[in-house]
Amino acid sequence: MTATNADDQKVRLDKWLWAARFYKTRSLAKEAIEGGKVHYNNQRSKPGKIVETGAKVTLRLGWQEKVVIIDDISDRRRGAPEAQKLYHETEDSVKRREDLAWQRKTMQAAQLPPARRPNKKDRRDIRRFREQHGI
Repeated sequence: MTATNADDQKVRLDKWLWAARFYKTRSLAKEAIEGGKVHYNNQRSKPGKIVETGAKVTLRLGWQEKVVIIDDISDRRRGAPEAQKLYHETEDSVKRREDLAWQRKTMQAAQLPPARRPNKKDRRDIRRFREQHGI
């Protein structure tokens, strides 16, 4: 991997997120930063922020929130195994994500699907119930 030291290379936050494979395109990374879904050292930042090794980046990706520490800097997008060497996720972040995934899984398991599809009468009853309750 041709990642270089922070002294030799200045890389924008959006470009680093793209190179670390958090986002598919730089424009998606830029939109996430501007939308407040990415925090650099616990603060909102701009896409042009120059990243430094040891900085803490908090990312909200769908249901997940990851907290990663920058280990290396690169402006080139490489394969996933090489991209994972650019950062490491904190233990608290991993545990929190696993706990939330388990909660979502148990909540989904608690909602059993209906035994059969609703027939015409059931659909009429459902429609009538929704109209009465403003749903």
